[in-house]
Amino acid sequence: MKILKIENENGYFCLEQGGEWQPIDAIDKTALIKLLDLYLESDVEMDCPDGHSVSNQAHAIIYRGIFDKLSQLAGEKSRFKDESETVYLDEMQKYTGQ
Repeated sequence: MKILKIENENGYFCLEQGGEWQPIDAIDKTALIKLLDLYLESDVEMDCPDGHSVSNQAHAIIYRGIFDKLSQLAGEKSRFKDESETVYLDEMQKYTGQ
């Protein structure tokens, strides 16, 4: 599923398969969290801003920031997922009697 794209020199994001593409400058905290969840839970695609021209400066800055942060997380994705799953493992095992 593609979550970030550049089209007609503007950046867009989408939160669901076959969903409506929204301008990147309309993104809010809830949408950012949803993008992060999608990124961690499934295989997603994003257009690289290096290969595309974004004429709208606001779109360029926001898109690049989100793209860079998610790309940076790619290298740490498995470690991040493992850590998040084991944060409360000891407590869960303690209270379930395992």
